[in-house]
Amino acid sequence: MKTTKILGILFLFGMVLASCNTKSLQITAAKDYDKYLNIKDNKSKDFAQNEINFWQNKYDIAPNQISYLSLLASNYSKLFENTGDVKNLYKAEELLTKSNEAYHYTSVGTIRSLARNYISQHRFKEALVLANKAFAIGEGMKETQKLLFDVNMELGNYTEAEKNLKYLTDATDFDYLIRISKWNDHLGDLKTAITFMEKANQIALINDNKSLKIWTYSNLGDLNGHAGNIKTSYDYYLKTLAVEPNNSYALKGIAWIAFSYEKNTAEANRIIDIISKRHHTPDFYLLKAQIAEYENNISLKNENLKAYFNMLNTINYGAMYNKYNTLIYADDKATAAKALEIAKVEIDHRPTPDSYDLLAWSYYNLGDAKKALAIEQEYVIGKSFEPKLNYHLATIYKANNLQSKVAPIKKELLESTFELGPNLEQKIIRL
Repeated sequence: MKTTKILGILFLFGMVLASCNTKSLQITAAKDYDKYLNIKDNKSKDFAQNEINFWQNKYDIAPNQISYLSLLASNYSKLFENTGDVKNLYKAEELLTKSNEAYHYTSVGTIRSLARNYISQHRFKEALVLANKAFAIGEGMKETQKLLFDVNMELGNYTEAEKNLKYLTDATDFDYLIRISKWNDHLGDLKTAITFMEKANQIALINDNKSLKIWTYSNLGDLNGHAGNIKTSYDYYLKTLAVEPNNSYALKGIAWIAFSYEKNTAEANRIIDIISKRHHTPDFYLLKAQIAEYENNISLKNENLKAYFNMLNTINYGAMYNKYNTLIYADDKATAAKALEIAKVEIDHRPTPDSYDLLAWSYYNLGDAKKALAIEQEYVIGKSFEPKLNYHLATIYKANNLQSKVAPIKKELLESTFELGPNLEQKIIRL
């Protein structure tokens, strides 16, 4: 009788705990962000389009005014950011190329603008050529050092990037603070990365600069999510939306919280379905495929992957989705050879630890665990702290019967399940 009572009490206590845990998981609330989902107009998009119409008209009247081309390009870039339509990015490139040719590549500002356009297109080596060209001219060196840091980070030239950063050490400079934040994130020091981004945010607030506030709020949303501060991450995404109601990046961040943290697939899908109509990019299909996989709806997963590849075949995105394509192909034994081909191309574009990890992961999925391990040991281990790379490393260690090396990585990975998502969480548990 006593045992039965004790078991009953323990059962009730367990139910209370379960109830508390369920409540603690709930962070998002539709009432917080529905107003941003239901917006009919897009002031930022309309403003950029009006600016394009204005400057295009002025250029048509006075085509000798080359400076108008950069102004046009800047607004086409804003349209790309706002809509995801890559044609606007290519139009900006066309205008900047025309401007640079008119100046015979002597205007450092215009050279840097074209380099940044190349970065957006993942044409990093070409961006570096332009950055070095601007550096050789010698004007506006501080701005050129910022560009060089950004390009070298993308290319995995971390020694050079650190040198570029040393030219910018002004603790009151917004551009320095966001880059030292990125550098610490690269080193795996999220706490310091967040601290520097918060300092940058203070500068944005003091100057009441809309674009800088959007930058810092959205990045603080990301960084806090990676650090496991999910409520803080959510709050920063809401702050982003308060400044820019059409910011699809922040809404996508909220959708990820609903999916990865709350396991609320219906709400995550609802958010994605709405924002993907006004910011139509292939990555939304990938997120929906992940959600379908979590729900064990393989046919829906494949349907979304098919829509993703159809979009890539319809619209030329260049190398912008190579990383995603490699991971998709590598996870299927039938297409792992195709993944290997793309991984080699990606290494040529950007020889980073991330790219070499794609190569290693492709070899692993082709059944060559030893070669995969050799690549990880030479190009990845100790050079990156990304959880996805660590998951691949742990899996490759396990395949090489190095179980003692798996345990410490597994512990770290279990602390990064929000960033990695529910599907990988299950695979990590089985390591």
